[in-house]
Amino acid sequence: MPHLSIIGTGTMGRAISGVVERGGSTVELLGRADAGTPVTGDIVVLAVPYPAFGHILAERAEQLAGRIVVDITNPLDFETFDSLVVPADSSAAAGIAAALPRSRVLKAFNTTFAATLTSGTVGELPTTVLVAGDDADAKALLAGVLTAGGVRAVDAGSLKRARELEALGFLQLTLAAREEISWAGGFGVVS
Repeated sequence: MPHLSIIGTGTMGRAISGVVERGGSTVELLGRADAGTPVTGDIVVLAVPYPAFGHILAERAEQLAGRIVVDITNPLDFETFDSLVVPADSSAAAGIAAALPRSRVLKAFNTTFAATLTSGTVGELPTTVLVAGDDADAKALLAGVLTAGGVRAVDAGSLKRARELEALGFLQLTLAAREEISWAGGFGVVS
């Protein structure tokens, strides 16, 4: 099983860590105090708010080279909570991929809430993580980790699909913030 590094010890970082550990993979959680700790995971999950990326990429770009890097963000305007801050024809994941040309960048987890990762369900449906990326082997490796941890993984297509995933994640977040849906709910996938 692969070893994962999760940069970010918040709610999502801990929820993803729980899925990974349930599936038998090892995981290290790296928080702000661990800035000097090298990344060792085959898969590195960036479980931080979008505004933190500039600092993390500047600090760890060399460590991320050659690794699978998973972007979980929804790059929303945190001041207004009413728009995304990336161009409509791009995504946060595309920006990360451009900044890390020697990494295999995936978009995942941004359309799930921590509570649904922890419980393994969205309502009565199994939690599904949508995964986008241009490297089929990287997507398959992440999907295997997720499936082993008790959640479904669906290949959402190329990294170009990250913009649609970010729009879907943004919609889900705004609905939850307005209490139209629960933070323990969200969108389910029926297949």
